[in-house]
Amino acid sequence: MSLPEPGRRVLTVSELTRQIQERLESAFGGLWVEGEISNLRAPGSGHVYFTLKDENAQIRAVLFRNRLRRLRFEPQDGLHVLAFGGLEVYGPKGDYQLVCEILEPKGLGALQLAFEQLKARLAAEGLFDPARKRPLPRLSRRIGLITSPTGAAVRDFLQIVRRRFANVHVLIYPVRVQGAEAAGEIVQGVQELNRLGGLDVLVLARGGGSLEDLWAFNEEAVARAIAASKIPVVSAVGHETDVTIADFVADLRAPTPSGAAELVVQEKAALLARLADLAARLRRALDQRVRRLGERLDELARRRVLTDPGRPLREAERRLDELAARLRRGFALGHRSARQRYLRAKNALRPGVPLANMAHGAKVLDQLHRRLGRAASGSLEGRRGAIGALAARLEGLSPLAVLARGYSLCTLPSGELVVRARQVGPGERVRVRLSEGELGCRVEEVREPDGQADA
Repeated sequence: MSLPEPGRRVLTVSELTRQIQERLESAFGGLWVEGEISNLRAPGSGHVYFTLKDENAQIRAVLFRNRLRRLRFEPQDGLHVLAFGGLEVYGPKGDYQLVCEILEPKGLGALQLAFEQLKARLAAEGLFDPARKRPLPRLSRRIGLITSPTGAAVRDFLQIVRRRFANVHVLIYPVRVQGAEAAGEIVQGVQELNRLGGLDVLVLARGGGSLEDLWAFNEEAVARAIAASKIPVVSAVGHETDVTIADFVADLRAPTPSGAAELVVQEKAALLARLADLAARLRRALDQRVRRLGERLDELARRRVLTDPGRPLREAERRLDELAARLRRGFALGHRSARQRYLRAKNALRPGVPLANMAHGAKVLDQLHRRLGRAASGSLEGRRGAIGALAARLEGLSPLAVLARGYSLCTLPSGELVVRARQVGPGERVRVRLSEGELGCRVEEVREPDGQADA
């Protein structure tokens, strides 16, 4: 191993990394970078890690938790953004990444993107479903108004309410309608008025403004508070062209605060005229009903059942006579039918008829007995012949039949059958079984197949 030449400067990896870190972080301390988000991941630490890329290159980036909370929209893969931050070198791995301080969507504003993202998410949950919208009461007696107490919206609303129906009570819950604290106060107002109870409808009111001015009514917390309200909610935020998340969640959207007053409060004069019209229609309906009932009563009074009460009784007596005559005819017909059946049975039981039937039955029984005997005898003979044939075959296969032809079986005292001469030796005893009886023998001579013998 050769040593470095004298005067040559040698850096360690840590020193080199530190110099790169100092130069990169000082040269690229604050810059805007445009790119597309990919490989986004959000671990439990709350930080967001992702890659910024274009068609030719990519760079790692991070958005720490405290910066992420300030974003109005949610970063997601495929989103084209502008990121402001500085490069940071991570020494242990020699990596560098962009630490983002600001993140803005390219083209679409951050607030508008946040609006679209929240709208899509709440719609997927069903918060905008028309089926969950509740109708407003026909006559609202107590109205809860959540708005700024100093704005034009409250003045316009109260003026129209007084003009249309001065007896309606309006409970104003003062809140901020713009700024960072506005959403929390609006949520608190909806919840407090629900706990208070006794209100027929709630109205969220605010005058017109920019998207930033109306943003409190686009917050998710406000949307969920409206959805959870047990009292129907009317959203009257901005001008007719302004649209907020609260409009989609509320049970009814009014184009302006003044329009909300007209939708919620009926005009007293129109209501009184409507009631007078209904009262007149009711009187006419009652008069017509009474007249029809009187005509019906006159018609019933002219019926014969009232002018001649005895007629139904006379008709019932005639009906009774007819039924009695039908009953007598039925008895007579039944008696004749029963007599005819009796005579037929009597003729069938005349003396001699049963005896003839018995004789015929005995003859048939005797014929059947003879046919059964013949069938049984034929079956028995056939089976005897089959058994005889089987016995003959068995006899032919029996070893005893072979012995009867002069053959014998030779076995050792152990019972082993002797089939070869070499199984025994001279002087050994064997048993010879004949067709009739057995012989006990002693071997005198053994001859092998080649003709040799053992003496």
